[in-house]
Amino acid sequence: MSDQVRRSARVERITRETDIRLSLALDGSGQADVGSGVGFMDHMLTLLVVHGFFDLTLQVRGDTHIDDHHSVEDTGICLGQAFAKALGDKGGIYRYGHAYVPMDETLARVCLDLSNRPYLHYQTPPLPEKIGTFDSCLAREFLRAFSLHAGCTLHVDVLHGEDGHHIIEAVFKALGQALRQATTPLPGLAGQLSSKGTL
Repeated sequence: MSDQVRRSARVERITRETDIRLSLALDGSGQADVGSGVGFMDHMLTLLVVHGFFDLTLQVRGDTHIDDHHSVEDTGICLGQAFAKALGDKGGIYRYGHAYVPMDETLARVCLDLSNRPYLHYQTPPLPEKIGTFDSCLAREFLRAFSLHAGCTLHVDVLHGEDGHHIIEAVFKALGQALRQATTPLPGLAGQLSSKGTL
């Protein structure tokens, strides 16, 4: 099996609330073809992919006539599952990643560990309830779902910021860069980067 195949994944999730089809390539070129049904989410996913240098194809049909919650959360579930599937036993990679990303008045820090121990710490300045039509609380729900299903310890801290759009955008850019670092093959490492010998 080639490295490219090993580091790619397809995920489908069909429930009474959403129908999601996702394809992810870790060794990509930053190409995003995403249609989540939630415009702001599409923007954030595109940023993650471009700054992580992944390739992502995503199509979501969700019950957005109710609200965007199910579509956003389930997209986080599927993207997390795709990363976990593409990485397999998480052997041979750096495992840890971190990034600081400034955007105008905002500075975001994301630190993560692909540890198989899901955890989300999420701290930002106060956000407006809405960014356009997007419920800003859904950014946390996406990240929670992603960390759980990717097996990722994820710490998100926005050190300062005022504009809600800038704050969430900087977080997704930093997440992409931190994931790029963590998923990069580590030369000379045959198994998992762990003193226990397993994650």
